[in-house]
Amino acid sequence: MIIIKSKKELEIMREAGKIVAGAHELVAKSIEVGMTTAQLNRLVEEYIYRHNAIPSFKGYHGFPASICTSINHQVIHGIPGPVQLQDGDIVSVDIGVMYKGYHGDAAKTYAVGNVHPRALQLIKAVEQAFYEGLKYARPGYRLSDISHAIQTFVEGKGYSVVKAFVGHGIGQDMHEDPQVPNYGPPGKGVRLRPGMTLAIEPMINEGTDQVVILDDGWTVVTQDGSLSAHYEHTIAITDGDPEILTQ
Repeated sequence: MIIIKSKKELEIMREAGKIVAGAHELVAKSIEVGMTTAQLNRLVEEYIYRHNAIPSFKGYHGFPASICTSINHQVIHGIPGPVQLQDGDIVSVDIGVMYKGYHGDAAKTYAVGNVHPRALQLIKAVEQAFYEGLKYARPGYRLSDISHAIQTFVEGKGYSVVKAFVGHGIGQDMHEDPQVPNYGPPGKGVRLRPGMTLAIEPMINEGTDQVVILDDGWTVVTQDGSLSAHYEHTIAITDGDPEILTQ
């Protein structure tokens, strides 16, 4: 069931989104060569608590941290730990916040130190893919119009779209209906309506779209070891242009 949010609910989700955005600003300022992903996790966790919110991910189905940190060939759900970031790494950082009972969720891929131009192109492409999909996040379009736009753009750049994991509705639950794939034909699925809130999150790989879950039960990696990048925002469908709630 897709839950249409009221004006009051959207106001709360905007506040949750501001905290997520602030946490990402902190990551952007703090991330550096030699830092561990555990240190990054602690910084963000403390920021979230200082803003009277709760990390959405911590304890979710047993996830042990407040953020996801996925390095290089890791796609999503990387667990922060003692690993030190190296010069040239790219790191996808996914942050979720619950504020007054509502969630905000956003991910960005960060460059650490001197990153190869090829990796920077991948980071740029995944962000552009999100905005290509966002063009169709308007009343009257169907859900798969977003999906199709993302896939068309990504594959046109020579990358592959991860199909094993998708975006989602969001609100009082971090994962609500509907699922939002990053691939598929246009003109399918529900028709978009004002008040729908979605987490649109392309995940793209340099090589194959095939992925593997590691033995920790969480970390998803590219099957061929190629680089991967992730970009996500929580958005609201309005009467006109879509509203990004997490920026």
